[in-house]
Parts: sequence; structure tokens; C-alpha cells
Amino acid sequence: MFRRFFYHSYRRLFASARWLGRRFTRAGEFALGLMMLAAVIGADTNQTTAYQAFAFLAAMLGVSALWIILRSFGPGTLSVQRLLPRFGTAGRAVTYAIRTKNESPQPQRGVVLLEDLEDPRPSWQEFAAKPLRKNRDAAAWLGSLLGASRWRDLVARRQLAVIGPQAVPDLPPRGEVEVRVEFTPRRRGRVHFTGMTLARPDVFGMMLSHRSLPLSQSLLVLPKRYVLPPIAMPGTRQYQTAGVAQATSVGQSDEFVALRDYRPGDPLRHIHWKSVAKTDRLIVREHEDEFFVRHALILDTFAAGGDEEAFEEAVSVASSFVCTIQTQESLLDLLFVGAEAYCFTAGRGVGHIERMLEILAGVNTCVDKTFPELESLVLRHAPLVSGCVCVFLAWDEPRQRLVRLLQGLRVPLRVCVVTGAGQTGPLDLGPMKNEPSHFHPLRAGNIQEELSRW
Repeated sequence: MFRRFFYHSYRRLFASARWLGRRFTRAGEFALGLMMLAAVIGADTNQTTAYQAFAFLAAMLGVSALWIILRSFGPGTLSVQRLLPRFGTAGRAVTYAIRTKNESPQPQRGVVLLEDLEDPRPSWQEFAAKPLRKNRDAAAWLGSLLGASRWRDLVARRQLAVIGPQAVPDLPPRGEVEVRVEFTPRRRGRVHFTGMTLARPDVFGMMLSHRSLPLSQSLLVLPKRYVLPPIAMPGTRQYQTAGVAQATSVGQSDEFVALRDYRPGDPLRHIHWKSVAKTDRLIVREHEDEFFVRHALILDTFAAGGDEEAFEEAVSVASSFVCTIQTQESLLDLLFVGAEAYCFTAGRGVGHIERMLEILAGVNTCVDKTFPELESLVLRHAPLVSGCVCVFLAWDEPRQRLVRLLQGLRVPLRVCVVTGAGQTGPLDLGPMKNEPSHFHPLRAGNIQEELSRW
């Protein structure tokens, strides 16, 4: 009951702060604060003259409010068009354009554009998902009951981007200008633009008149990626039973697929002389490669203790491997468990690396399944792969058991263990003691520095 009361209080406070921030300029917020202070100090008009400041500021704000009502944007005064890029990347600046056109015969001055983004306030189910702490620490229990820190964390997690007001140059009658907007996404995911608000300050520059326009769009923000040093990926070419269906380049086996015209560089031994005699042009036999390198990238989605920071870093490390392995001319299988067990393949024309990054942009922690489901998925897939790259969130017995099973199948491994920033001390190599150079502990907040030591 108390937690629900605090939850609704936080929602109202957040909405009020947002309304004030969009309706008042900095000068207006300062004047409003002074007016409230003067109202408190000047309550007794016989002891102080602060009530005069209150009256003056109230009059100014009243004039401002009347001004924005009389000078509000009429329908069809301005039209806007937002031009978003296809993707953004977490932690890197994204630039897009907003075209603003004056549809009226009067010039428009002092126009400000405000982006309307998806409401970042969490639902009650998200807020109440973390149970109250049951211990003797009264301060911790009270903090858990109030939930202020949890509210801030949830809002920050859902608020992928913050875009400030954008001033528009003066618009002549029927004129059009383009405003360049730059912002930096905080984390991966999809930034939802629900609309655009046209604003203009009053004569005193304290309040803003508003007119909202429906302009719904979204921008996919890909995971942050790190620079990996040159690494030798584990494994060699393997025979693929589905090689004909999955390889698209000219191959190294005797599996005949079709006849085609000769291309410069084709081996002369592949020329089909009977077809040459019939068509009077060079025809070659095309073979598909059934022996090629195929790697598995295993992403651990079972965050121990709900460590979201470590999970986000693990997704970034996995994305970095995706972009690196793509240059190896091999197939890459991304294996993880979400609502179900997933396997996505990219490389050699089967799938695009951008599609795999899109998948990683939307992957979440798994809360309703257990690690053995990932183990089962990996072991079913192990006979097909040349080597595995494991990105784990812990180095406990279930993870070490999976590593031992893969070693028993003679699958070459490279293991990365991403831990929280509070992790101290070295990790025990466990089953990787015979291959210490392929075992990489990574601590959240220090990933790039530790990757550079490989």
C-alpha cells in the first residue's frame, strides 16, 4: 500500500517537473521560484514588503500567460518533417535534420522545436518487481520502501535519449529552413518519437506557447561497441552438412550446383567443355563450399542478482565480436535464451551483420528460464561449429560445466566473463587453466582498457 502511494507520487512529481520544464524558460522558472518565496516571506504584510515583489512577479507571469494564449500558433501555421538516420549507436553522437516550413503569409520568429519522446516512467509492475529488503538495517528497509533510487534507476534505464530545445531561425513567409539536431543515446534500444511541439516565448521570455504536432517515428540504437585487438579466432574449417544451402561463394568441394558463365579468375579446371561447344562461350561448373569456418557466439542472458550494468557491457562485448568476426569470411551463429532459445546466423551471404546488431539492440535479461536451457542449445549446435566465443555474466559451476562439456567435444573456446564494477580479485581459471590466454575476465566500467591487454 505504501509503495503504491509513493509510486503514484513519483509519477505526479515527474509529470509536474516535465510540464514546468517545457512551459517555462529558465528565466520563467527563476521568476516563479522568486514569486513563491516572496509569497511565503510576505505573508505578513505588516512586517515585510516582500508582498510587493510577489505582486510584481505575479503580474508579469499573468501577462506572459495572456500573451501565449493570444499569440499561440494557429492550425497550419508551420509544418515540420523529421529526417532520421537508419541507426544510431549508444554513446556516439547521432545527427538528424528537421525541416520546418512556414505555411502562412506572415514571418515567424522565435520558434523553438521540442521533441516529444516516449514517456520514460515505469509501470507499477516494473517498480514493484524488486521485493522489500527483509533485514535489520532500518535505513535499507526504509529506502527500499520509499523506492526513490529504484525510481531513478528505472527512469534512467527507459530514458534512452535526452534532446534539448532547438531554436529555429527566422522564417520568412512561405519559407523553409533545416535545423540540424545532435544528441547522444545513453544506451541501446529503440528511441520512440511520439510527436513534435512548436513553442514560442512570450514578450518577457518567461513562458512558452505550445502547439503539438503528431509525428511518430523511431530510431534503433545499436549497442555500444569496443575496439578489439587483432585476435586469432579458434577453430578451423569444418564440414557442414547444410553447406550447399548456407554457403554462397564458389567452393572447395566436389558438390556440383549449377552451370554459369565464366568469370575472370575462375579455375580453368571448372570449365564445362561440352557446354562451351554448344554455346560458343565459356561456361563453368559452380560448386558450393561445404568446408568453411563457422563460429558460435554464446551470450549469457542470465544476469545474477539483476546486474544490469554487467549485462549491458556483455551485450556490447558480444556486438564487438560480431563486427570483428564478420571480417573473417566465416559464418557466425549468435546463441542466447530469451522468451525461447534463439540461434541467428550471419556471414557469407546468409544474413547481414546489421541484422545481428539489431537483434542485440533488443535482447533482454532472461528471468523465467535457467542456464541449463542455454547449455542444451549450445550442445545441440556444437557439432556444427569450428569454435565458440562465450560471453558469460558469471564464472560459477553451471558456466564452468558448459565449458568442460565443450572441451570434451574438442570445440576450441575463447571465454569472456563480464562482472560488475564491484568485483575484486582475480577469477579462478577453472577448466580454462590449460588455455589461460583464451580466458578474459572483464570488469564493467573498465572494459576497453582490459580488452586492449589481450
